[in-house]
Amino acid sequence: MLDGMNDVDTNLPVTSGAANVAPVLRFAPSPNGYLHLGHAYSALFNDRLARELGGRLILRIEDIDPQRSRREFEAAILEDLEWLGVTWEEPVRRQSEHFADYELALERLNEMGLLYPCFCTRTDIANAVSSLHDWPLDPDGSPLYPGTCKRLSAEDRARRTGSGLHAGLRLDMSAALALAQDRIGWSEYGEASEPRDVTAEPALWGDVLLARKDVPTSYHLAVVVDDALQGVTDVARGMDLFSATSLHRLLQNLLDLPAPNYRHHRLIEDDEGAKLSKSQRSPALRELRAQGVSAAQVRRRLGFQI
Repeated sequence: MLDGMNDVDTNLPVTSGAANVAPVLRFAPSPNGYLHLGHAYSALFNDRLARELGGRLILRIEDIDPQRSRREFEAAILEDLEWLGVTWEEPVRRQSEHFADYELALERLNEMGLLYPCFCTRTDIANAVSSLHDWPLDPDGSPLYPGTCKRLSAEDRARRTGSGLHAGLRLDMSAALALAQDRIGWSEYGEASEPRDVTAEPALWGDVLLARKDVPTSYHLAVVVDDALQGVTDVARGMDLFSATSLHRLLQNLLDLPAPNYRHHRLIEDDEGAKLSKSQRSPALRELRAQGVSAAQVRRRLGFQI
């Protein structure tokens, strides 16, 4: 690990990518399980790219979910990355230390009239669209929100809140798109050296949740705020998050945050062609290590020569 700069202050927005500023990349795992080969590929990809660009790599622990995040998993992440030979800049960033920054971003969006409270559960949403033919799904495969709570009166919202019901916060997508300036897109490098222009399609996400009932933020809002606060200039992550970038670019536009360069790399798959994941209990790096597999073998398997 490398000594480096402290976290920047918490005022939004933060600009990055200016001339003569070294590129900043980040590897951002969630401490809800052990790292597998897919994580290893992304970490090594970021590590190599940071060195090729003459930049810095930061490590961010995305621990906003208190029900699933565990300190023992965070410790294992650090151990696995050191074993792989990945080097990052100290200090390690943690999302749980930045809830006030996410709240500030939500306040700004609310002042713009772009948020509304949602009391619905996943079951409520599923029931509401169950009888509707060919109801659209978002890029993650969940039914688009049908707008149930968007149609509630102010009195009804106040009554539900007063009765103790907890609400999440949803983005009014139609209002957000109307307010967003210019055409939204990004420079996509993939795993190449030259970018291509991609037009964002945030409407595919519908009225997405930006703050959950149990957590005062969401993945989408947190990563956008984090990348700005931490001066990230280049985001390198898996192709499974390609569609999420459309939503992230919209949020960056609304919050006047800088747009990083994006590199969505290939995914590591199992023998059946399925993406490796914690939920599928894909073999963890520590399991491979216990079986006698070396870090050099893992790096060669993933195409990263020492």
